[in-house]
Amino acid sequence: MGPSGSGKSTLLHLMGALDRPTSGSVTINGEDVSGMSETALAALRNRFIGFVFQNFFLLPYYSALENVCVPLMYENSYEAKKSVAKKLLDYVGLSARMDHKPRELSGGEQQRVAIARALINQPALLCADEPTGNLDSNTGDMVMGFIKEINQNGTTVLLITHDLNVAKKANRILHMKDGQLHDRQ
Repeated sequence: MGPSGSGKSTLLHLMGALDRPTSGSVTINGEDVSGMSETALAALRNRFIGFVFQNFFLLPYYSALENVCVPLMYENSYEAKKSVAKKLLDYVGLSARMDHKPRELSGGEQQRVAIARALINQPALLCADEPTGNLDSNTGDMVMGFIKEINQNGTTVLLITHDLNVAKKANRILHMKDGQLHDRQ
C-alpha cells in the first residue's frame, strides 16, 4: 500500500501513479512505475491516465476551455488540440459555457469540465474518485452516464465511491476491506 494509508483513495493514487507503493509494484502499460522519476511519472500519467476528482480541481482564473486544455500546455500540439477540447465540451453539453470561469459554473458543470479535461489525451485509464460526491442525484446520474459511455467506448474506468447506488452502475464491483481488494459477492 502507499504512504497515505490503506484507504480507497490510496488505491486510486497507486493505480494512477500519484503515490508510490511501500511494497510490491505497480505496472502501467507494461512498465513498472515504482522506480520512475517524477518527470517520467508525470509524462506517463499525461499519456495514459485521466483523473476526475470529487472537488473538480479546476484552475479558478482559467475558462472552462482553458481548464480542459491544461494537460496539453507542455505539448507542441496545444493549439491543434484546442479543437478537440471544444468537441469534448460539446460532448458534455457545455459548448455554450466554454468561456466561463469555474465560479460562473454550477457544481455539475464544473464536474463535466473536469471529465472533459480527463479525456483530452484519450487516456487508456480514467481514475474517478467520488465523481458524484458533491453533486445532487440528477446531476450525479448525468455524470455517471458520461462515465458509463466512456467505459463502453473502450476506456478502463477505476471508480472509487462510498455510494452503493453509484457502485451498482459498475460492470464489476470490488470491495476494499482491511487494505485488501475482494470481489463483491
